[in-house]
Amino acid sequence: MSAENDAQGERLQKVMAAAGVASRRVSEDMIVAGRVTVNGKVVTELGRRVDPTTDLVAVDGTAVQLDTSRRYVMLNKPVGVVSSMRDEQGRPDLSRFTADYPERLFNVGRLDAETSGLLILTNDGELAHVLAHPSFGVTKTYIARVRGVVSPQTIGRLTKGVELEDGPIAADKAKLLQTRSDDSLVEVTLHSGRNRIVRRMLAEVGHPVIELVRRQFGPLHLGTLKVGQLRDLTKAELGQLLTISRESR
Repeated sequence: MSAENDAQGERLQKVMAAAGVASRRVSEDMIVAGRVTVNGKVVTELGRRVDPTTDLVAVDGTAVQLDTSRRYVMLNKPVGVVSSMRDEQGRPDLSRFTADYPERLFNVGRLDAETSGLLILTNDGELAHVLAHPSFGVTKTYIARVRGVVSPQTIGRLTKGVELEDGPIAADKAKLLQTRSDDSLVEVTLHSGRNRIVRRMLAEVGHPVIELVRRQFGPLHLGTLKVGQLRDLTKAELGQLLTISRESR
């Protein structure tokens, strides 16, 4: 239920300041300037009260997370770690990275044990569902070192589509980054959530993967985050993810 007419709600500028958007004074200026929406409608009066748990606030069209109990973390997952919080077979899992967080975090989607790179950990189930489900079209970009010299024609096959045992699949984008005498670097972008899909596509076109790293997930980039390290998402990154999530509703 919206807090639009609820005297028990909190003042919008106070909630924005608590969420780290800006100071209360700057938040007031944003509201007066018509830069803030609540549930899709521009709000310019400073007396507006909201419920941080249900009302959807955006600044300049970018969603804001008002619920400060939500946590969003980026991990550069190392090779050899399985994408689960507890592995039945006793293999290294993600719990080693989440042990110091008071929140109960879980991973958004999976990377197979041999693949390193960008994995999101959160306690926001709704956001996780949108990001992980292929029907919402959130793309992921991988860099693969593969056996053999990849030709431009092979790159074309990846984007035109290849036939796998569980049906056809095409990359949204594919790019040849480097070739050497016996291996190549290929960048592949796709929104499929199918198991080990990049490895299977590249094997199908005759270039088995030697190493695979996920560099990008939707608007998020791994950047300079070292293998095995974590960091909280920035306000800008989180805003982009929340905007994707809300637009999908």
